[in-house]
Amino acid sequence: MTDRTDQTARIDLGPAAQRVTALLSGVSDDQLGAPTPCGTYSVGDLLDHFMGLTIGMRRAAEKTTDETGPAPGQGQADRLDPDWRHELPRRLEAMVTAWRDPAAWQGSTRAGGVTLPADVMGVVALDELVVHGWDLARATGQPFDCDPRSTEAIIGWLSAFPDEVRDGKAFGPTVTVPQDASSLDRAVALSGRDPAWTA
Repeated sequence: MTDRTDQTARIDLGPAAQRVTALLSGVSDDQLGAPTPCGTYSVGDLLDHFMGLTIGMRRAAEKTTDETGPAPGQGQADRLDPDWRHELPRRLEAMVTAWRDPAAWQGSTRAGGVTLPADVMGVVALDELVVHGWDLARATGQPFDCDPRSTEAIIGWLSAFPDEVRDGKAFGPTVTVPQDASSLDRAVALSGRDPAWTA
């Protein structure tokens, strides 16, 4: 019988990370204050969130979590590294590389003050890339797509959260989509976002 770790260890964060990286050149400085589908986050807040989560999730894969600095989940545009266009792709690549090590998916690990089975944390990292990648694309008027394997993986995870526990912090209530909606739209809807959102 195939266990959960064997299944999730085959998940590659690379395609989703590459899609996020491709968006960065399309973000202008005058868009940093623009709204996003991610609650009260501006584009600048979201980019700072990416900067932090890539470090936090790399450390989670490496089992070298260090939470002495700012919480990686708290995006703040006013602390966004001015070199984010060059630094964020490097951090994304390092995170992807860390999660390609089969050992990253074994045991338990910690990120953002939460301890989870490592194979679950890897799917959380993937969810961050896909959903926030979509957020960034919508907020900056860019197209976004994602490989079906990535979207199906996070659909399975997001589907496990009933609306009773969706308080708008991590996830909002599920948004209804047509039966023929794409897997990306279904994933976005399960995260509590409206796939039809526009700035």
